[in-house]
Amino acid sequence: MSHAVLKQVSTRGVAPAVIVSSAIAAGPAPDGGLYMPEAFPTFTTDDFAADTTLVDVAYRLLQPFFAGDVLETSLHDICRTAFAVEPPLRSFGTADDYILELFHGATAAFKDYGAGFLAACLSALPQGDKPLTIVVATSGDTGAAVGAAFQGKPGVRVAILYPDGRVSPRQAHQLGCFGDNVRAFRVKGSFDDCQRLAKDVLGDAGFRQEVRLGSANSISIGRLLPQMTYYAHAALRHWRSTGKTLNVVVPTGNLGNAVACLLGRRCGLPIGDVVLANNANDGLARFFAGEDYQPRPTIATLANAMDVGAPNNFERLQWLYPDAAALREAVQADTIDDAGIRGAIIDAHTRFGETICPHTACALAVLQRLRERGTQGDWCIVATAHPAKFPEVVEPLIGAEVPLPTALAVMLAQGSHAEALDDDANQLRRRLRDW
Repeated sequence: MSHAVLKQVSTRGVAPAVIVSSAIAAGPAPDGGLYMPEAFPTFTTDDFAADTTLVDVAYRLLQPFFAGDVLETSLHDICRTAFAVEPPLRSFGTADDYILELFHGATAAFKDYGAGFLAACLSALPQGDKPLTIVVATSGDTGAAVGAAFQGKPGVRVAILYPDGRVSPRQAHQLGCFGDNVRAFRVKGSFDDCQRLAKDVLGDAGFRQEVRLGSANSISIGRLLPQMTYYAHAALRHWRSTGKTLNVVVPTGNLGNAVACLLGRRCGLPIGDVVLANNANDGLARFFAGEDYQPRPTIATLANAMDVGAPNNFERLQWLYPDAAALREAVQADTIDDAGIRGAIIDAHTRFGETICPHTACALAVLQRLRERGTQGDWCIVATAHPAKFPEVVEPLIGAEVPLPTALAVMLAQGSHAEALDDDANQLRRRLRDW
């Protein structure tokens, strides 16, 4: 194995390049940018000939990013911890259509993979004199995944910021059910307000001298890199069984999951076209249709975890593709309103006997549009959350109760508490300082 160290660089090009463990510990770069690998390894399908499980694929794919790093010797154990649950890739509805189910983890959402990997990385790093306080903004699923991954971990505390009244009741219950070293704050505002609060505090060098801070949002490279692995695993399985590349529709809000899919493709995996499925927060779809990129106020939709008007990871997309025309060539996007979400949920149930969440419904609706336009090839929609997390949306549409997965039932049986927090960074600083 090569021990050449592949550094992480800031998207803004001012902060010095660092090893991956330092980038993971830091969260955002000191210049306010987001860390990205300075280069990408190139794989062929033959490189994974001996790798069939998600753990094996993840270990081989991530090795070059951790070569020569202090985490290199722990990487296989980290992968065993984070990728123990194999995500099913199966046929969905009609021929050449597939679904990748990423919701079989601890909190019934795809965020469990990245959060579990990040927690395992931070646990393997030397502990400082002060506890590490993870500040995470969530539009619904990230916070619970991070809380579950870090609950009870020594030397780490988690502050979850979520928009009060803008997550589903079951999501809110999950966010507040951990206790111990995890606190949930319900913020008066939108997800974008929560994200801004987190970035304000994380970017305050003076405050970081008082409180040792870290991030678990997709701004963390420790969340982004592991998310490549389930796309790699799915694409390789599909390639072996059909000889075809797998095209992907990714429901997206903050763009982390979508960027991870593009990074997997950049590394040479057999991933074909990538299409982003937005809800009514359509800033990305407008950009990919040719308009200038413009962050927009958040609109509340049925697919609440995607209610993001100013996605953090757009900066990473622009870094990957500095030329706007090249970016529009590399990625497409479409937008689905609430009526389209409802229609896709009903359609999946009545035509295919499938129950899907509102976010997965955005992906299905986009795929149906692609097929109506005559788009060929093998396409996969990404199922990002279990439909049981959204009974108030899904159950009236399908006229049936959605059974609870065991992990979610256990969490909902616990007590839950969240603290009120104004949209005020100084108030957040006081709470964290006094913890």
